[in-house]
Amino acid sequence: MGIEMRLHLVDGEALNSILEMDWGDFLSRMESSSLRSTRPAKDPKLNRDFDIDCEAEFLDLSDHYSGDGTVKKVLSANEAHDALLKLVEWTSIGHWDAWEGRCFLYLENAIGREIEHVDDMYDYELWNEVRSNLLQMSESEFAEKVCADWMQRRKDMGETLDENKDPRIIPTFEAHDKNSRILHHAVNMKGFVQILGREHLDGQFWGHGDWNLGNLLNS
Repeated sequence: MGIEMRLHLVDGEALNSILEMDWGDFLSRMESSSLRSTRPAKDPKLNRDFDIDCEAEFLDLSDHYSGDGTVKKVLSANEAHDALLKLVEWTSIGHWDAWEGRCFLYLENAIGREIEHVDDMYDYELWNEVRSNLLQMSESEFAEKVCADWMQRRKDMGETLDENKDPRIIPTFEAHDKNSRILHHAVNMKGFVQILGREHLDGQFWGHGDWNLGNLLNS
């Protein structure tokens, strides 16, 4: 299906609180599922791993680490950025994701210009521009803009828009409409840290600035 871009909406205070917990105590509470009541409530429009899956994946990773002190100290000593990424998932209200190839369509319509290279879609300044511009238009306006551009691109390539000739037209249109609306919703949520990355990307490269996961463990 292709690589996915993913944008987590993270409760920064909850993540920092976990990083300051004692490593042994945190593992014990994760194993007993007693941390579930402290997990931020899921946003109904966003996707998120189930509690049990997130717990199991983190605990599987933790088997490879050793050390004492805070969660942050142990993860830092073991360069455990992928485990930190699971804690990002745990402390998020959910994430927006889409196939990377489709994200050109969404982001270009958000900023109003072409993006030259796939790596540019993860640029900090570009995402500041995405957030700023999507504040200036409604969810429906953005979704309509994306879908109109998608249809025009198909016309320019000589592809049909007749659903009788291509049964994928309607599902693809609906996917673009849904992805656009959820992206608009996600970037306009206030009070959450937005941590961006892509499938198969090493955990240390997720996020920007102080909330880049490599910087977060080394600070």
